[in-house]
Amino acid sequence: MRRAPAVSTRDQASSAALLAAPAAVTVQWYQACIYQTDRPDAPSDERTCPAQAMKVQFAPINIPLERRLQTAAVLQWVFSFLLLGQLCCGLFVILLYKNYWFLYIPYLTWLYFDWKTPDLGGRRFDWVRNWTVWKYFREYFPMHLIKTVDLDPSHNYIFGFHPHGVLVAGAFGNFCTNHSNFKELFPGFTAYLHTLPYWFRCPFFREYLMSSGAVSVSKQCVSHVLSKEEGGNISVIVLGGAEESLVAHPGSFTLFISQRKGFIKMALTHGAYLVPVFSFGENELFKQVSNPEGSWLRTVQEKLYQKVGFTLPLFHARGVFQYNFGLMPYRKPIFTVVGHPIPVQQNLHPTPEQIDELHQTYLEELRKLFEKHKRKYGISEQETLIFK
Repeated sequence: MRRAPAVSTRDQASSAALLAAPAAVTVQWYQACIYQTDRPDAPSDERTCPAQAMKVQFAPINIPLERRLQTAAVLQWVFSFLLLGQLCCGLFVILLYKNYWFLYIPYLTWLYFDWKTPDLGGRRFDWVRNWTVWKYFREYFPMHLIKTVDLDPSHNYIFGFHPHGVLVAGAFGNFCTNHSNFKELFPGFTAYLHTLPYWFRCPFFREYLMSSGAVSVSKQCVSHVLSKEEGGNISVIVLGGAEESLVAHPGSFTLFISQRKGFIKMALTHGAYLVPVFSFGENELFKQVSNPEGSWLRTVQEKLYQKVGFTLPLFHARGVFQYNFGLMPYRKPIFTVVGHPIPVQQNLHPTPEQIDELHQTYLEELRKLFEKHKRKYGISEQETLIFK
């Protein structure tokens, strides 16, 4: 006769208390349990409770205001990333359709003269970067920027940011807001986060995006940033691109970088030092619909990327008022570690062999950075980076 599985004393006590308690006590117990499982610092043994077996885990009403503000800050960021650009384009179409010429003609005139600004260093506003909403945004996860060595501000640098993740939260939070400790860690530097040129073609949205310090990832823009003679500029480039977001599953350490050599040529051309940056926890923020190589979903996503230059994974995580499903990222800590710089001698006409050699050096330094810090941030000894 098969024996029933053993049940821990702790689980028995919890279940008995749930069955015997009055309704008010049961609600309090359930709320406490959910709050406990949502805490990013909760030990693993505190993240399991009988209430988790229920289909929908609703957020308790008595969550502190600070956490509510953090959730609201991340919600508006997700909305901005996914929908604000399209809504701005729709608003512009409405202005044209309604013939509000006194609005769209001045803006089109402005756009004509301002079209190249995203390729020429952008137009940041510290007023936007200082918004309190970004403080709560960073605290939601929370985010941490870690420096491993001092950088010489007389040089320009390329920060190779890895991994892309789903929505590149770590890159935005650390380099596009003034609520990170970037200025304290890297005094005398200005960071420029390079993103898809597509976003700067959206009316109105382009102004909002540039105000955060984001600029185009075009060759012209990267060259402009790295051409500062006195140094002190940092080009932050998410090297894996949108293609890498398709493998941004929890526990994944696959990087699309083996064939990415344009940034190497740019570093050689301008004599910009290379710095590998690894953001631990970036891939833990969302789950994705399974899309292994060869599946119909992955095929569609890759064809979309080939056609328009970007794609979007079918991701999901938690919601605003419940923890089971939604587009809100999980509360997982992000540790963005900036590695050691790789000195680069300027070479206006690098050969393919020189590019390959420096590219291999960069890959080795990136792997060293990951191996040195992975255990510190909860990654097992057996895990290693996979370059594609």
